[in-house]
Amino acid sequence: MGKKIVIIEDDNILQDTLKKFLSTKGYEVSGAINGEDGVELVKKENPNLLLLDIVLPKKDGFGVIKDLKADESTKNIPIVLLTNLGNLDDVQKALDLGATTYLIKADYKLEEIVQKIEETLN
Repeated sequence: MGKKIVIIEDDNILQDTLKKFLSTKGYEVSGAINGEDGVELVKKENPNLLLLDIVLPKKDGFGVIKDLKADESTKNIPIVLLTNLGNLDDVQKALDLGATTYLIKADYKLEEIVQKIEETLN
């Protein structure tokens, strides 16, 4: 059984692409398209890693991080931000809240995302 990854990303095409690609690499992947559903999914699935967008409907990525870090059962799950925001203040805010690392969507190819996931998991 592969390691579990949850993706919270409101761009369905990107989420599907990531799911398919990560599945071919042996990961068990599930996803949500808004922050509220995402928090519930993480609590249910207890993944090895969370890929998280910052700009989301219902609850943004900052809210998701706060919720997960406040919960004993999810506070140690590594969070990799996947964002279009090149705004370093937002990235810093997310890192301060407890995100592990971040990727700017436009800057990364799928292989590089997997590499970053593997580095974070190891």
